[in-house]
Amino acid sequence: MKDVRVEKLASVLLNHSLKVKAGENLVIRAYYNAKPLVDEVYKQGIKAGLNVFTHVLISEHTKFFMENATEKQFENVNKFLEAAYEQADAFVVIEAPDNVKHLSKVSSEKNMRHNKAASPLIKKITNKRWVMTNFPTHSFAQEADMSLEEYEDMLFDATLVDYKQMDREMDKVVEIFDKAETIRIVGKDTDLTFSIKDRKGIKCSGANNIPDGEVFYAPVTNSANGHIYYEFPAIKYGIQVDGIRLEFKDGKVVKATADKNEEFLNKMLDSDEGARYLGEFGIGMNLGIQKFIKNILFDEKIGGTIHLAVGNAYEESGGDNRSVVHWDMIKELRVDGEIYADGKLVQKNGSFIYE
Repeated sequence: MKDVRVEKLASVLLNHSLKVKAGENLVIRAYYNAKPLVDEVYKQGIKAGLNVFTHVLISEHTKFFMENATEKQFENVNKFLEAAYEQADAFVVIEAPDNVKHLSKVSSEKNMRHNKAASPLIKKITNKRWVMTNFPTHSFAQEADMSLEEYEDMLFDATLVDYKQMDREMDKVVEIFDKAETIRIVGKDTDLTFSIKDRKGIKCSGANNIPDGEVFYAPVTNSANGHIYYEFPAIKYGIQVDGIRLEFKDGKVVKATADKNEEFLNKMLDSDEGARYLGEFGIGMNLGIQKFIKNILFDEKIGGTIHLAVGNAYEESGGDNRSVVHWDMIKELRVDGEIYADGKLVQKNGSFIYE
């Protein structure tokens, strides 16, 4: 039986996020498990007068390539796709893995090597109009400790929201933080300050991520001082790091410990010079997402949390930190949490305090 929610999600992607027009070229980049959503995006795209190209990804192929490809093959990894991506006006990217941990046994060096090789193609996507979403799979559901049906309900509840109303709520938050210079985060085992002077907030209300719901800034690179503890695990390349504690001095992580996989944490932070500096300060604002499910597309949007990414800063946010790493780590502020802007309390226990 056809799920009408899939039709609605496809419409959100094409009409709200991408605002497609007849005659444009659309690339659907998706894993084969996402076929129901791929089919619906394709059909709606054709009916809207688009030229549609579908690029199907197979996770087992990616893993095999990472482990076995020669240097020359890495150099040519984008050869067949560059022309198609160059012609595109817009992209729909759909994640739907068989196994979210399929790359966990691949070395971090090979993961980063592949990411570096693929980065020119990814840049072609981010230089155009693009949107990313997830499609429910057993793998996603198992990672979230849910049945597939429960996960489907959660996903559609989080994605099929009023993004125009969300955008209006974000205006209030941007008004607070755009005027601020110094931000202080206080919570469990946490007292961290950093500067966002002269940085402007980026509202995320459904243009690039579905689900969406965050406002983010790029901290001034050398400004972070203090310490932070992350209640939620941070996951990279399928490897879960629990109980992360970071100490900052003049912007740099000078000490990093973890209850689990501490060695991997420090290996990632040593990837390059920029990996030990902050690239993003994000404020979660999607109140329809309340449960941590080990999926960063959802988790970083949890209303009442913040996330700080070590590594690369997004260019549109005005940040100048550069790294091959961009690793979001989520901080719980809904219990005993506070955010101060220039010494003034602006959020307490996950709720904003508006004048």
